[in-house]
Amino acid sequence: MRTHNENAGWQLATANVSGVHSWLDILEALYAGSWNSTLHRYRSAFAFRGLPSIDHRLTNALLRLGARARDIPRLELALLRNFRKYGHADAARTDSFWDWLALAQHHGLPTRLLDWTYSPLVALHFATEDPATFDVDGVVWCVSFATTNRRLPGRLRRQLQREQSDTFTVDMLEELPSFAAFDRLSRTPFVAFLEPPSIDTRVMHQHALFSLMSSLTAALDDWLRAHPQLCRCVTVPAALKWEIRDKLDQANINERILFPGLDGLSRWLRRYYMPALPKPGGKRGPAPPKRRR
Repeated sequence: MRTHNENAGWQLATANVSGVHSWLDILEALYAGSWNSTLHRYRSAFAFRGLPSIDHRLTNALLRLGARARDIPRLELALLRNFRKYGHADAARTDSFWDWLALAQHHGLPTRLLDWTYSPLVALHFATEDPATFDVDGVVWCVSFATTNRRLPGRLRRQLQREQSDTFTVDMLEELPSFAAFDRLSRTPFVAFLEPPSIDTRVMHQHALFSLMSSLTAALDDWLRAHPQLCRCVTVPAALKWEIRDKLDQANINERILFPGLDGLSRWLRRYYMPALPKPGGKRGPAPPKRRR
């Protein structure tokens, strides 16, 4: 099993959840803090993002392109401009700048947005969707958007208060017609959480939302490192990944549901019917749990 180095998986400097040794430990850690005393309901105010390796960072696709920092603003504008120009025939109902941005992210265009979900189980799916990564620890990031909102510029906080909402929609940002207008709201970087329109059933099934930073060159994990009280990270031990994967499949949290259509169905069937990968020593698949006496 590969271990992470001291520079990767920096989440150990935040509220990292340790002592996760079972499926039930994972569930308890993910659902921690979900009680809402105002509503008297278990309604979590966290956004979740699952990653197959604890070494992976919270960098958006634009930063992952590897362009020089000074070129990223020009690249961002060019990508979205051309997406709007060539995509009109397939996006007739898309109107605002923010509509186009959400649509572009949904279809794989590199943007400054980062995918999250309201569902801890959906996040756990993405941490365990690839059996090729079952030899390394994964992670689920849990960020309190209700708390990050306190660090928003006053104009955005007031907008949320007027709408009685903890997250933005594309309609709520229409008064900001560009990235430049959004970025100018504060000199210091901030993060907002944005619910995409229900573009298709995939968005709805994944219970999706996006994070949006006001600085193109800022990585969200660096920002969270400066504000560790806003998040926690739940390690998904490699030794538990097979068990978690099988139990998510039984709970119907899989590619067939999260990616409706024939492509998602094929992805699920290909993974579901693959043989268990050999473990060191020639044994196959996960070891059964030991009985507790």
